[in-house]
Amino acid sequence: MKITLGFSPCPNDTFIFDALVNNKIDTRGFKFDVQLEDVQTLNEMAKATRLDVSKISYGVWPLVKANYNLLNSGGALGKGVGPLLICKMTDDRFKMTEDATIAIPGENTTAHMLFSLAYPNIKNKKFLVFNEIENAVLSGDVDAGVIIHENRFTYADKGLHKIIDLGNYWEETTKSPIPLGGIVAKKSLGINVANKIDALIKQSIEYAFKNYPALPDYVTERSQEMSEDVMRKHIDLYVNNYSINLGEAGKKAVEKLEEVFNNR
Repeated sequence: MKITLGFSPCPNDTFIFDALVNNKIDTRGFKFDVQLEDVQTLNEMAKATRLDVSKISYGVWPLVKANYNLLNSGGALGKGVGPLLICKMTDDRFKMTEDATIAIPGENTTAHMLFSLAYPNIKNKKFLVFNEIENAVLSGDVDAGVIIHENRFTYADKGLHKIIDLGNYWEETTKSPIPLGGIVAKKSLGINVANKIDALIKQSIEYAFKNYPALPDYVTERSQEMSEDVMRKHIDLYVNNYSINLGEAGKKAVEKLEEVFNNR
C-alpha cells in the first residue's frame, strides 16, 4: 500500500523517519512517497488534506482534526523546547510596543499561538519561512522575530538577543509540556492502517536511537548548512520520550493548546 508522507528536512524529522522511509525496518507492505517541506507548507497541505500522513504544527490541529487522526508517535513535545522571541538589541534596551512588527514562522504554527498567548495585543506580524527570520531581524525588516528549530542554537552567534523564551512562558502559564508538532493520518485510511503506521514510526525512532549518536546520511545530507554538533543538539532537544509515545501528559498538553486556540 502506497502512503504519501510529509515531514520537514530538519534533523529531528529526518532522524525519526530515516529507518521507515529507507527500508531499514520491515515496513509491513507499506511504501512511502515522501514530500519534504517546511512546517507551514505542511500545515497548508494538511488543511487541504493533500497527504495521507503528515507532520503538522499542533497550532493547526484544531483546523484539520475533522479529517485526520492524531498519532502517538513521531511528534515533538517537551520542556525547554519552545520557540524564542529574539531581537538585535539586548533585552533591557528593547521595548515591545503594540506597533512593533514581528516575524512569525507561519500563521498556523504553534510558535504563532504561543506568541499570541504572550503578546495578545501585537497585531503587526510578518509570516516567513522559519530560516528567513534571523536575517529579517538583522536587516531591520522586522523589529523582532520568533525562531524555532536549529535557529535556537545559532541566533546568539549572529549577534541577536533573546527577549523571552515562549516555551517557558507556556510551561509557567499552563503547567504543561510544550506541544510543538505531531503526526496525523487521514481518517479515510481507517484506524487499522493508522495504527500500523503509528507502530512503524515508533519502531523507526527506536532504530534511530539504537544507532545514535551516529547520524545517518539521510539526516546529514539534508542539513548540510549545520555542523554535526548542531544536528545532534537539534535531535537531543526535539526527539524524546514524547516522540516515541505521546502518552496521557502529551495528550493533555495538546488539549490545553486546543483550548487556547478556541479561546483566542
